[in-house]
Amino acid sequence: MDDRTGTTLHTGLLILTTAAVAWLSGLPMLFPSLGPSAFVLALFQDSDATSPRRVIGGHAIGVAAGLLAYHLFAAGVTMTSATDPGSIEGLRIAASAVLATMLTTGGMLATDTRHPPACATTLIVSLGLLSTVFEGVLIVLTVVVLVVAHELLLATERLGARYESRLRS
Repeated sequence: MDDRTGTTLHTGLLILTTAAVAWLSGLPMLFPSLGPSAFVLALFQDSDATSPRRVIGGHAIGVAAGLLAYHLFAAGVTMTSATDPGSIEGLRIAASAVLATMLTTGGMLATDTRHPPACATTLIVSLGLLSTVFEGVLIVLTVVVLVVAHELLLATERLGARYESRLRS
């Protein structure tokens, strides 16, 4: 199979897994930063950049930083609509986003859990879109589901390749 087709299908299957869990559970287990994570997992498959430690760890740091920043600066405010120019609410949300992004970046660098899509996760949380502890836990659990689905797909692909090579022998 062509690499582009394989990467496209792999990415789609990863998102399908989390979308199905979200649909069947009714929980917010489908959010924007999963798309880039699925793409990175599919494109770089076995690299250090896609190790479970980095992917899950990066998102966990993003959630923790986002929760801290949001509850420090912007609790009760959400970025679901425009705020008035120069408003205190807008400043609070902006401060939350900046602090969360800085904490996430520093945390990932300090722990060698660099996963760029985690910076999107921290913004989702710090902007009040998924900003409760329960939602934060769901985010991390969803990333775990994504990583497990990725590992299962890789194992299936390896088994298929071994089977094909035996048939050719």
